[in-house]
Amino acid sequence: MPKYLNLPNEQSLLGSYKLVGTAPVKPKPGIKFNRIAYSAAHVVSNPLAAHDPWLDCPIDWEATISYRRYLWSLGLGVAEAMDTAQRGMGLDWPTSLELIKQSIEAAKDVPGAFLASGCGTDHLDIEQIKSIDDIIAGYEFQMEAIEKLGGKMIIMASRALARVAKSPADYERVYHRILSQAKQPVLLHWLGDMFDPALTGYWGSRDFDQAMKTALGVIQAHSSKVDGIKISLLDKDKEIRMRRDLPSGVRMYTGDDFNYAELIAGDGVGEDLVNGQSDALLGIFDAIAPAASAALGELAQGNLAKFHGILEPTVALSRHIFKAPTRFYKTGVVFMAWLNGHQNHFSMVGGQHSARSIIHLSELFRLADAANLFEQPDLAVHRMKILLSLNGVE
Repeated sequence: MPKYLNLPNEQSLLGSYKLVGTAPVKPKPGIKFNRIAYSAAHVVSNPLAAHDPWLDCPIDWEATISYRRYLWSLGLGVAEAMDTAQRGMGLDWPTSLELIKQSIEAAKDVPGAFLASGCGTDHLDIEQIKSIDDIIAGYEFQMEAIEKLGGKMIIMASRALARVAKSPADYERVYHRILSQAKQPVLLHWLGDMFDPALTGYWGSRDFDQAMKTALGVIQAHSSKVDGIKISLLDKDKEIRMRRDLPSGVRMYTGDDFNYAELIAGDGVGEDLVNGQSDALLGIFDAIAPAASAALGELAQGNLAKFHGILEPTVALSRHIFKAPTRFYKTGVVFMAWLNGHQNHFSMVGGQHSARSIIHLSELFRLADAANLFEQPDLAVHRMKILLSLNGVE
């Protein structure tokens, strides 16, 4: 039966909208991917806890861990507590550590589950940091806690380091110290200022070539301790340039939520296999998990056309979710989880469910429908109508 609802457009005009999407593609069971794919998974808040929504971060632990089990069931990995749209913007370090602990325990019960966890400096009072030694101590503090749990680490970009560092040499000193101590290979994380303005000039320069040179120097000096690097610069050419220069065996994990399909497919250029293709660590994979899994399965079977046929329709949605101000993208990710019935509310830590307008969310609804991402269309329409009503649209 046709499903209709009134949706506002970017001119704030209401119009009747009829769902056009077909049933979501289902991943084929038992296919081993030929790319590593992490999803930067969201946390499910607990709106029934007595708290101040903009200050506190009460978590619905059962729903949060259940969502990770869902991602693992699709063959995707979980990048835990490293999402800067929530970490440091609502999700504090004690809660992050508990999240890491619970996810590591849950992964033990899921054959083949893989997990990496964010290690940063966000527990430090940025106003009190005076030296590079303070930054190193901050990383070591979180590093010790995660390694004590047996966790694999993602070394997150540090706002404190970006503030204190005077030159590329300061970055080299910090990363050399951290990598030399790591008990197992880590992922590095280079996050652009479109995600976090406090990270402007990371690696000691606003010039990409100079910054990349510093990052590559660190990786080359410690290649046995670096599994790969995730870069989130939303510029495919920069990612490809850096990917081609990575040492043998060090992976490029695309964090480009604008061009991921092309980057994952790769171009085959480079001396080593990993120089010609990207693996993935993406926030959008949270919102499009079944499609991502199905597409990766097709790629593993050599079906490049089917891979693109599944993923390409999701790119327009991703570009909308990650549009400026990009740091508010998690609102769209959690909105999708709510529409698809993976949680029973649209509420977020830090009050970030209010970070996007009803106009933005209405267009997101259209794009998700066009990409065939509604797992339960009736539920999606019902919930969208509730949100519209709360915003004065009947």
